Amino acid sequence: MKIPPDAQIPEIKLTRYLLVFKELDDKSKFLAQAGFTSNNPDALEAAIREHLSRDEALLDRSDEHGQFYRVEGTLNGTNGHILNVITVWVREYPKTPFRFITLKPWRKK
Repeated sequence: MKIPPDAQIPEIKLTRYLLVFKELDDKSKFLAQAGFTSNNPDALEAAIREHLSRDEALLDRSDEHGQFYRVEGTLNGTNGHILNVITVWVREYPKTPFRFITLKPWRKK
């Protein structure tokens, strides 16, 4: 299945989490390899949406909060570099729009 194109990607997830250096679980250095920085969060959102249009979502788990999906694939960077990523999404109960949770590097086996 595909995550729908109108899935919610909270701006704060991009501007205050993914693109900001963190001592623990930092993702900003990983994303910077492909040209994504705090100066271009719109480019990261566009790349995530492009990733959704290409790559299939797999149900990862369900619990009292909703259904969690992962999408394994690539992000095309602004500098031509391609990142292998897993994005994580939730659809809370009752059926609400899909919402972006996070992304992480995907180390293909």
